[in-house]
Amino acid sequence: MDERQALIALGAMSQETRLKIVRLLVKAGPEGMAAGSIAEAAGVSASNVSFHLKELERGGLVAARRDARSIVYSAEFQALSGLIRFLMEDCCAGNPAICQPAPACC
Repeated sequence: MDERQALIALGAMSQETRLKIVRLLVKAGPEGMAAGSIAEAAGVSASNVSFHLKELERGGLVAARRDARSIVYSAEFQALSGLIRFLMEDCCAGNPAICQPAPACC
């Protein structure tokens, strides 16, 4: 991930509801969640969640797929991992032992 991509991704998450949605989708795993379920879990209206999901999609952090009559959204785990790697790239001025333990996932 380069700096431009990191700025876009961070900008997409820089809002309370969008950050909540990303966290919900990370917890949901690769199966993702239907838009209506996301709205309910986030405590926002369907139109509101749709706006936020589009912003996250533009930031490359979520992906959408059609499942019958629903649109299911899932976290883009590669993009999220890339963002974390970008942020930690030069961890502690080249002394990665200071940054240990590194965050683990799954």
